[in-house]
Amino acid sequence: MNISSAIFDCSAPDLDSCPDESLPEFAFIGRSNVGKSSLLNMLSGKLDLARVSPTPGFTKLINIFTMNKTWRLVDLPGYGFAHVARKDMAQFNEAVADYLQHRKNLCCVFALIDSGLAPQKIDQEFVEWLALHAIPFVLVFTKTDRVPPAKVQANIEAFREHLAESYENLPQIFTCSATTKQGRRELLGVIKEIMAANSDREQAEPEAQPIPAVAPPSVGAPGAIWTEGTKKPRNKRTHPGRPW
Repeated sequence: MNISSAIFDCSAPDLDSCPDESLPEFAFIGRSNVGKSSLLNMLSGKLDLARVSPTPGFTKLINIFTMNKTWRLVDLPGYGFAHVARKDMAQFNEAVADYLQHRKNLCCVFALIDSGLAPQKIDQEFVEWLALHAIPFVLVFTKTDRVPPAKVQANIEAFREHLAESYENLPQIFTCSATTKQGRRELLGVIKEIMAANSDREQAEPEAQPIPAVAPPSVGAPGAIWTEGTKKPRNKRTHPGRPW
């Protein structure tokens, strides 16, 4: 997929302030300081699409960009070490949870994880929350240029093993580097594949509006985007109502 245009649409404080649901949306979210802004700039080919800040938790609103005039890239506030007042943090986290659960045209969430860290509980809880609410997503391990390949693979495998304890099928996993542009083609390929699946569905059901979240035909197979039906029972869940 080539990116010919990337236009800022709006910064929304909540779901009601988001644009209409006429275009499919792909949301990116991760722990604060995971390298999300750099990744979004790399994907779009624009150095200033998302503001890169040395302060964790800089993104506080739902930032929406229209790409190629056909789909939207959604930059969601990170979770974790946000330097904002506790009241404000609770407010924008609630808005993100509302967006993820109720945005009808949300097609896929790209859950970003720092490849240089052993599995973090906060990441595990957020990924499990996505699965609990049947939100389609893939995992993206970032900053691979900063970590020896063996360590990257060890951290990914540890995360995968944790998920395998509770789920029959595992989500598709990607690695990326904003510096080397590793993973750009693969991540844009996921978006392209979902867009194609949406197009096929619309041709079969021309009056279906708005665009619902769908995933490629491979959903349910190992390594596919996670959706409802891939989970297996779990005996104990930590913070079942916590977004992250």
